[in-house]
Amino acid sequence: MNALSATNRNFRQAARILGLDSKIEKSLLIPFREIKVECTIPKDDGTLVSYVGFRVQHDNARGPMKGGIRYHPEVDPDEVNALAQLMTWKTAVADIPYGGAKGGIGCNPKDLSKSELERLTRVFTQKIHDLIGINTDVPAPDMGTNAQTMAWILDEYSKFHGHSPAIVTGKPIDLGGSLGREAATGRGVVYAAEALLAEHGKSIKDLTFSIQGFGNVGSWAAMLIHKKGGKVVAVSDITGAVKNPNGLDIPALLQHKERTGTLTDFDGGDAMDSDEVLTHECDVLIPCALGGVLNRENAGNVRAKYIIEAANHPTDPEADEILSKKGVIILPDIYANAGGVTVSYFEWVQNIQGFMWDEEKVNRELKKYMTRAFHNLKNMCQSHACNLRMGAFTLGVNRVARATLLRGWEA
Repeated sequence: MNALSATNRNFRQAARILGLDSKIEKSLLIPFREIKVECTIPKDDGTLVSYVGFRVQHDNARGPMKGGIRYHPEVDPDEVNALAQLMTWKTAVADIPYGGAKGGIGCNPKDLSKSELERLTRVFTQKIHDLIGINTDVPAPDMGTNAQTMAWILDEYSKFHGHSPAIVTGKPIDLGGSLGREAATGRGVVYAAEALLAEHGKSIKDLTFSIQGFGNVGSWAAMLIHKKGGKVVAVSDITGAVKNPNGLDIPALLQHKERTGTLTDFDGGDAMDSDEVLTHECDVLIPCALGGVLNRENAGNVRAKYIIEAANHPTDPEADEILSKKGVIILPDIYANAGGVTVSYFEWVQNIQGFMWDEEKVNRELKKYMTRAFHNLKNMCQSHACNLRMGAFTLGVNRVARATLLRGWEA
């Protein structure tokens, strides 16, 4: 099932549990605005090449729309739509005053030079600058984009609108980025895991972890789990996978990857098949890569007792049912990976105030938001006798529906 169908299905289930009026249900499902633009740039050799860029602005009932921009060959309207909708529910679950958006350009950033990426980013910004804004829609980095991409967007946007540091989050620190933003999604995943495990009388230091994806989110999560005494027994990324039943030395593994660009040939563990990380013997599985990695083919073989969804939509609905029957507890993506957007919110607040926080304050506030959101989510589970995924969806959808009704959407 593709990401949009799965997201819509979860939304409809939450709407049913909440007893939403069918008219407001339909209104919440339809995006506020969908943008599709052509981005033509000269390549370094002088030839012209065209790419298609998208921005889906899903909902603004609770505040400016917020969401990443990804550069990936598989960016398509359905995926962008699903991720924009997930951002609407995610910001509501985290209780930050934003709605959801998502954008992307269908390209392979690895095939483009730095100057080509800059030209592409600037052309994309020129095409959408009048549709984004500090109080309208605030982009952020996502797959295939980074702080440098945000710096180019900030610069190009400022040519039209004057100096506007709050137009994007995830910027370089020198341009008004927030301390702690780079680690925020991974750190939020760890705070979410701690909140869940505490409910079950467990702590990170007593458990084993398997992490699929060793990019920004996975490597920070692994590092923080390692620091807290948890054993990371298996890790994978697109270059390969490595395991060690006694726990991998994560700082050494990070140095090895930095040096060689790959996880293979790491002498502190044994090589393994990348797909096996998902079904490896562990207490907690953390998928941090692409969506749809847990499906009906492999869900029956998952041996973890807990799954913390650090990626967006890593579990297909069919896998969800199989895992639930097995008694696996799944902490859903719209809560578990909300650390990134929460610290993006802190960055936006700092930019608007022109007053920056120290890293300790950022991390302290992040922990407060993640812990509070978990307890709110649990309350919804108890009120509606539902699992954690529906607890998160009912929490998010209910908040957005309430804001929509209070604004007088029928007027």
